[in-house]
Amino acid sequence: MIVDPLTYAPAPIGSEDRYRLLVEAISDYAIYMLDPEGRVVSWNPGAERLKGYKTDEVLGEHFSLFFTPEDQTDGLPERALATALREGRFESEGWRVRKDGARFWALAVLDPIYTQTGSFIGYAKITRDLTERRNAELALARSEQQFRLLVQGVSDYAIYMLDPHGIVTNWNSGAQRIKGYRPDEIIGRHFSTFYSEEDREAGLPGVGLRTARLEGRFEKEGWRHRKDGSRFYAHVVIDAIFDDDGALIGFAKITRDITEKRAAQLALEQARDAFFQSQKMEAIGQLTGGVAHDFNNLLMVILGSLDLLKRRLPPDRRTTPLLENAFEAAQRGASLTQRMLSFARKQELRLTPVDLKTLVQGMAQLINRTLGVHCRIETRFPLNLRSALADAHQLELAVLNLVVNARDAMPNGGDIEISGRDADLGPGNELALAEGPYVRLSVKDHGVGMDEATLARASEPFFTTKGVGKGTGLGLPMVHGTAEQVGGKLVLHSAVGNGTTAEIWLPAAPELSAKAAPQEDGQHEDVRTEPLSILLVDDDLLVLTSTAELIKDLGHEVRVAVSGAEALRVLDEETWLDLVITDVLMPGMTGIELAKAVRSQRPEIAILLASGFAEIPNDMPKQFKRLAKPYRRNELERMLSAVANGLKFGDSETRRRSNDPS
Repeated sequence: MIVDPLTYAPAPIGSEDRYRLLVEAISDYAIYMLDPEGRVVSWNPGAERLKGYKTDEVLGEHFSLFFTPEDQTDGLPERALATALREGRFESEGWRVRKDGARFWALAVLDPIYTQTGSFIGYAKITRDLTERRNAELALARSEQQFRLLVQGVSDYAIYMLDPHGIVTNWNSGAQRIKGYRPDEIIGRHFSTFYSEEDREAGLPGVGLRTARLEGRFEKEGWRHRKDGSRFYAHVVIDAIFDDDGALIGFAKITRDITEKRAAQLALEQARDAFFQSQKMEAIGQLTGGVAHDFNNLLMVILGSLDLLKRRLPPDRRTTPLLENAFEAAQRGASLTQRMLSFARKQELRLTPVDLKTLVQGMAQLINRTLGVHCRIETRFPLNLRSALADAHQLELAVLNLVVNARDAMPNGGDIEISGRDADLGPGNELALAEGPYVRLSVKDHGVGMDEATLARASEPFFTTKGVGKGTGLGLPMVHGTAEQVGGKLVLHSAVGNGTTAEIWLPAAPELSAKAAPQEDGQHEDVRTEPLSILLVDDDLLVLTSTAELIKDLGHEVRVAVSGAEALRVLDEETWLDLVITDVLMPGMTGIELAKAVRSQRPEIAILLASGFAEIPNDMPKQFKRLAKPYRRNELERMLSAVANGLKFGDSETRRRSNDPS
């Protein structure tokens, strides 16, 4: 405050005093005056704080004192004075020097001062310390540069900016690598360039921008196009960018090529689906096989009992047809269980080299009778086709099933093509089969075909498209099971309106085996034998009773046992046994375990294993004959004749007499 020294009252303040007080109160700016030659003539507290000089240290000094030696040498102080005088103002930023030699970044303004009469009397100099601001700007610039380098250095992602209308405004190296455009080719163009024509017509690019504008973010996966027209599967993210006032200034877009990842994911899903399908089919197979096995036991009782009734009842025109009908129905049931076991891969197979061309030609009459007059068979087999390793009888059933399916797929008739071709599969093939040579047997029709859903279920048991009562749904499952049991596979190709091709992939027979002797037909001479002494073992009492009666009717002696343990007790009691017939699947001791025990204790006794399954190990001794359930009287009779021949007739009578105490 300015006071009067006589009265101590506030003295009146003039305008010059007001300006002086204002300038001296400012500490954030250095405000001082220079004379026309550039010497300091006034100095405010802000100048003292910024530059470090006290008033008495700097008055009269040339203002070039505050410049760096480089600027002094370059003549910057003189140019500043001349420019201010000539143009009325000089403004610049640059390094200045404090009293202690430290540098600071300053914003300097130099204005010439004139009197009211227009006389030039010097300069007004204002300096502000901008060091902190400049450091922040430099840090920001470095950060932005590093970010630009980072974005440009990313090659796995396309990272670029769009203006509010979707025009590309910058382009990184990843975008160039993924999309194929150089920056000069794409900057300034609309980003819808990367979409297909269909997607552009559907307005998908605009949907992405609108979603990002309204929700702040848009994310999607889909097909995109490169410069060369090729497609890639992309993961796309669009983020809206707003300024401090909330106005939209553009979009940040990030695109990643996930084509390989998607392919791997699809492959994993397919493998998972295939695994689940395999598990499901395996479970169904176990259930189906178990049902078929139990049903076979029932059919054994029914067929055996009907056979005995036909022989023991006198001919009667009223009862004989009923017996024949019951017998035919039981035979159909046996055929049904055979198909179920084929699907479950539990039927017994006799694997031999099979010439597919010869097999199909041998079925010609049967196939033609089955197809009728509206379908025609064409066969195409190369002259040097490999032999397949298969069960000829089961393969005939498989071909017949496929031909019937082909006929049913062509209600108005047509051509059915049966062909064969050699094939070689390497490791890790798409069919998941073992590496090696194969023979591919195909049955092709030109019928209605199947859609994807139907094709996926075609090999499932009891699934049929033929309508109620027109199909069992076990045809294709039987072919599927038979092929897999020999180490092959059933492959179906079909599309609606384009027909169906069913391929049975079968392992090729070894070359040496392919030249083996013709297959045995399983027939034996009808040799009349002396009565055999037989031990029959089965845990099912119905089967046991029915089969025992059948054996007695054939003229043989029989003892029965309901378990392996009971059979061994009978074995200890009876020294004259010729043959043991045992079921394979029994609780406690299995038939195979019983057979091994009998072989160990009484090696002279023949053994016959009876089962509806093919679970008997291939490494079992060949002396263990096999009999597949359900078997007929004539099948059992032939098998017993074969066993008797192996015993050298008369051995049982000799043993019986030698053990007779009388």
